[in-house]
Amino acid sequence: MKLVSWNVNGLRACLGKGFLESFRALDADVFALQETKMMPGQAEIDLPGYAEHWNAARKKGYSGTAVFTRVPPLSAATDMGVAEHDEEGRIITLEFPSFFFVNVYTPNSQRDLARLPYRMRWEDDFKAFLCDLDTRKPVVVCGDLNCAHREIDLKHPTANRRNAGFTDEERAKLTALLEAGFADTFRALYPDRRDAYTWWSYFSQARTRNVGWRIDYFLVSRRLLSHVREAAIHPDIHGSDHCPVSLIIDN
Repeated sequence: MKLVSWNVNGLRACLGKGFLESFRALDADVFALQETKMMPGQAEIDLPGYAEHWNAARKKGYSGTAVFTRVPPLSAATDMGVAEHDEEGRIITLEFPSFFFVNVYTPNSQRDLARLPYRMRWEDDFKAFLCDLDTRKPVVVCGDLNCAHREIDLKHPTANRRNAGFTDEERAKLTALLEAGFADTFRALYPDRRDAYTWWSYFSQARTRNVGWRIDYFLVSRRLLSHVREAAIHPDIHGSDHCPVSLIIDN
């Protein structure tokens, strides 16, 4: 089964930048989007053979997730059942016969770390949510986690040490999630690969110079690692400030 995740930074804008061509070229069985910034029906999207699952934020033009799947799930759900977190359209969970598939757009801690305290609560609740799913069957988690986990995961770690996405607090929460029984599939396959990024600032030609961050992930329950065949980053695909990431897994 081929799974793809992409923060499109506004799906309506991305549709005008080759989204459908990229979607078809990636040829995924399950295609997850983050930061859709739209409600279902606000744009014409022709994806024959795919069922659509949407979770839009209450605030228009903000956040939002979607999953397009040509493999029918056993069930589908949104959010994690915590009122504080369930108004921004950040989670979609599909249940397949052999695993749960969770698409997530993690909140950004924002400039001056204004939202870091909230982010810490989100991290604890999201870990509990995933661990609960994991008691029932293995979990595949994908999305924009808004955190570069290790220094190898961004171009300038020293300069960004207290910036959103690379604080000690955020990195520790991702470490705690991994230690709870999950694995970063890309790092499991490529522990020492450098200059492998998924997001680049629009400023100073960062993408052209490959001055980026790896903040988009596929995590899996550790007992699924032996089923992972490939984890890839697709920096050649444009249309957003993020690029897609993919996972091929035996199901």
